[in-house]
Amino acid sequence: MRVLLSFPTRIGTPGIGMIGWHQATGLARAGAEVHVACGSVELAMPDVGVLRETMRLPGGPRIPYRIGGRERAAAWHDRQVARLLRHGCAFDVVHAWPAGAALTLGAARAWGVPALLERPNAHTAYAVEVVAAECARLGVRLRSASPHAGDPARLARELREFAAADALLCPSDFVAATHAGRGEPEERLLRHRYGCDPSRFWPAARTRAQRARPVVVAFVGRLEPRKGVHLAIDAWRAAALRPGAQLLLCGAMEPGYERALQPLLGLPGVRLLGPVADPAPLMRRVDALVLPSLEEGSALVTYEARACGAIPLVSDRTGAPVRDGIDGLVHPAGDTATLAEHYRRLDGDPTLRGALRARSLEGRAELSWDAAARELLAAYAAAVTRVRERTPPGHAPASRARCARDAQPAPAHRPPRSMVR
Repeated sequence: MRVLLSFPTRIGTPGIGMIGWHQATGLARAGAEVHVACGSVELAMPDVGVLRETMRLPGGPRIPYRIGGRERAAAWHDRQVARLLRHGCAFDVVHAWPAGAALTLGAARAWGVPALLERPNAHTAYAVEVVAAECARLGVRLRSASPHAGDPARLARELREFAAADALLCPSDFVAATHAGRGEPEERLLRHRYGCDPSRFWPAARTRAQRARPVVVAFVGRLEPRKGVHLAIDAWRAAALRPGAQLLLCGAMEPGYERALQPLLGLPGVRLLGPVADPAPLMRRVDALVLPSLEEGSALVTYEARACGAIPLVSDRTGAPVRDGIDGLVHPAGDTATLAEHYRRLDGDPTLRGALRARSLEGRAELSWDAAARELLAAYAAAVTRVRERTPPGHAPASRARCARDAQPAPAHRPPRSMVR
């Protein structure tokens, strides 16, 4: 299968840049012919062709995003990729990431090529409403620059992208449900998922003392209202666990949120550790990861925790690869009473703790990016079938023109991450 992955920012940088990188390289390992058009390539991609770097001068340096802003850069990327596709489309699938996708998707559909839009988060209108309500309840003022601040122009642009796509690629059932709840037909919602790197996230053996000790739970991520850190601590207070139980809060603090958390941070066992450069060693030594988010797409930290042997204690809005009572414990978002009971169960029942951990690790191979690539290929195949089924009889297939010929292998060397903007 010939795939064009259109990514309107820098690929191979921390965050979504690494998701795009893992998608491209995973698809290539799975046997797809993969080409990318992106802002710039910041990490070598074996066996992946680079069609265009829209934020890099030809053969030269990168163009800083601060010059025109990310919105304008994404729009520029969209125009450039769409222009390439209008000259011909040599691909079986065009997979575009949001913010710079509407023209690209329209150009692909004009050739009869499935045009798929990645949806890494819940429906934006849903997310904005949920986060605004929780911030109002807490008395926290959301920054105007926050992606959850409610920008009508951004929402209008996303709605145009939804309309331009043949289907939306949803990395979790929760993401799909938020789009279905806003009127998207089920047949336009294709499921796939994300993953983790098993060479980096792996479990360590547990001693008898570790298996019997009071429970140690970690939160890993940005400390902000939408991730429900206040809910995690409220439930911790209600659980009244054994002396020695610990709740470790690891991540950068959202400005203004510390006022809502301050009365809770002095509770027994609660420790504020700040950002953690590499979460893998931490998750190998804790018993569980707590993530009581009010909305997420499919939180990568939940894949990483399971791969390290940390039991996920998650809300039903995290998009986590977790089955309640089998390889983790799931509570309804906002339900601190159920989360408190989950804390108590893990603290008071080492046998349950060991069983959940063992069953979680049994499925570790399916948490990898290679497994995610296989699911993504299956979603592509479903999209191809649907587009062919609706193609009128006698309609000639699009000519396969020059796009793929222009693609070049990714450069073998890139600047270290410390140099990435």
